[in-house]
Amino acid sequence: MQRYFGKTVVIKYGGNAMVDEALKYHFAQDMVLLKHVGINPVIVHGGGPQIGGMLNKLNIESRFYQGMRITSAETMDIVEMILSGKVNKEIVGLISKSGGQAVGLSGRDANLLNAEKLTIEGEDIGQVGDVTTVNTSVLDALKDFIPVIAPVGIGKGGQAYNINADIAAGSIAAALKAEKLLLLTDVEGILNEAGERISSVTLNDIHDMTKRDIIKGGMIPKLKGAIDALSAGVSKVHIIDGRLKHSVLLELFTDAGIGTEILNG
Repeated sequence: MQRYFGKTVVIKYGGNAMVDEALKYHFAQDMVLLKHVGINPVIVHGGGPQIGGMLNKLNIESRFYQGMRITSAETMDIVEMILSGKVNKEIVGLISKSGGQAVGLSGRDANLLNAEKLTIEGEDIGQVGDVTTVNTSVLDALKDFIPVIAPVGIGKGGQAYNINADIAAGSIAAALKAEKLLLLTDVEGILNEAGERISSVTLNDIHDMTKRDIIKGGMIPKLKGAIDALSAGVSKVHIIDGRLKHSVLLELFTDAGIGTEILNG
């Protein structure tokens, strides 16, 4: 624990860890523990299952392109409602119930996440954004609290953008010069061609695996977030299995870890 005292750790919170009731409480308790021992967790959360559930109730089709949700103006209203209104406040409430002090933020608050429209290989995927700058002064002012950030960005003219939570977390970790970026997901980590977890990879390995189509789908934005963070000086990025109880603590405080660590090189 002394190794991380006073350090900032950015955690992308998503997947099954956000829908399993027991895992939600364990995660909140773990964040309170980190803060108590002098580590500064910054949480960036997703909400894909919750958004998908609401869209389904409204008979709006969920469509994706390379792991990114195609976001029409109608879908953007639902995205913001679920992320900033429902999911964010639930996480804040669980942390408070566990004895911590959390502050919920949208990326639109105080221009925290400035964004521009994102296109992928020329494809227009709607109101999906990429982070251009992070207003870290907002987070600096909240150093005594646990920030919980909904990945909704603001563009020129006040346009709202849906930002993939992995990419948002990578940009925030980069801007804060965080010690580590942890990406919680629903798999053991990065898997090889045989479906086995790889304990450690470099950016060069990732580029090679992407070219060979080993890495695809929802793992692509995770690795974009990892690349952004490592390129800005974050020492390590970890993709870990959020289905395990206390997965964040197991990754930080055990020698072997439980997921895949990504290193520069």
